[in-house]
Amino acid sequence: MPTSNSPLHNIHTQHENTHTAAFLTQTVALDDSTVKFEIWDTAGQERYRSLAPMYYRGAAAAIVVYDITNPDSFAGAKSWVKELQRRGDQNVVIAMAGNKADLDGRRKVDPAEANAYAEENGILHMETSAKNANNVKDLFVEIAKRLPKATQQPDREAFPIGMQQKNESRNCC
Repeated sequence: MPTSNSPLHNIHTQHENTHTAAFLTQTVALDDSTVKFEIWDTAGQERYRSLAPMYYRGAAAAIVVYDITNPDSFAGAKSWVKELQRRGDQNVVIAMAGNKADLDGRRKVDPAEANAYAEENGILHMETSAKNANNVKDLFVEIAKRLPKATQQPDREAFPIGMQQKNESRNCC
């Protein structure tokens, strides 16, 4: 999904490219709640395509990033959106980010076409810039607003171990 110059990438580093799958977190505060994003940035590398279901299985949201200066990147992003719609959770919030908005003079993807695609597919679309962080936070806020509100879960042990009470009697075995 995201490219090495994705808006996600700006969260953990300003100038390094993603050459592997990176895990990072981002917290967004809304008026009535706080949303913690746990992010797998695969940099859109084809070598991760077969592993992609592992990354998006059970995901509440997915951001598919394309480069506005590269029409092939946009075509690839549409392929990822179809994959998510076909194999992801039916309630997943999908956002498409047109990255490198700072390079508008080199644009090859028409924003009207990208917006129309997003509208036809019921997904969020926003143009971003990892270089100057333009719209990166806004993208996460918009996704957070679209997530279903979770009910508060009681605190519990991750792996409760069945401990016997001291006053329990053992009759057998």
